[in-house]
Amino acid sequence: MKPDFAKMGGLVPAIVQDHVTGKVLMLGFMNQEALDKTLETGKVTFFSRSKGRLWTKGEESGHFLHLVSVKEDCDKDTLLIQANPEGAVCHLGWDTCFNEKNSSGDLDFLLYLQDFIDRRYREMPEGSYTTSLFKEGVKRMAQKVGEEAVETLIEAVDGNDERFLYEASDMLYHLMVLLTSKGYRLEDLARELKKRHK
Repeated sequence: MKPDFAKMGGLVPAIVQDHVTGKVLMLGFMNQEALDKTLETGKVTFFSRSKGRLWTKGEESGHFLHLVSVKEDCDKDTLLIQANPEGAVCHLGWDTCFNEKNSSGDLDFLLYLQDFIDRRYREMPEGSYTTSLFKEGVKRMAQKVGEEAVETLIEAVDGNDERFLYEASDMLYHLMVLLTSKGYRLEDLARELKKRHK
């Protein structure tokens, strides 16, 4: 990635989008140094034209934008930053700088969780239960899906709705881990179901 900072005198616009909801949170400007710091720290940093210096969003309020990804547009003169916001983004206390609500439906959490599991698979941090599943291999992951499926069925038949939802959630989580280990995501299941739906 090599943004063309020369077009606007050393700066490029950086559109910040919520990674989970897809909502546009704010627009800022970055120079090469701000981009480098963002990539290095994982906290979105801009070049503040009014302050004349680098400015990490949240440095005063604690409402940081935690970096997920950076993409450049086709002309290489605009950046799209995907981030997870920590608190209100706007200095006026709004969710976004455009005074829009930044909320997601419960189903959006599944995509967040899928991304989280993908990161665990790439990074394999010590002490993580998900990491331990990946390290134990496909047979163990498949066994866990089976165990949780049986527990889900038992709770469905026994009529304990709270336990049924709890075990079904365990089953879905372990299925997502197994999917990830096989190189797939929830979206692949959605595409398969979509094909079947006439």
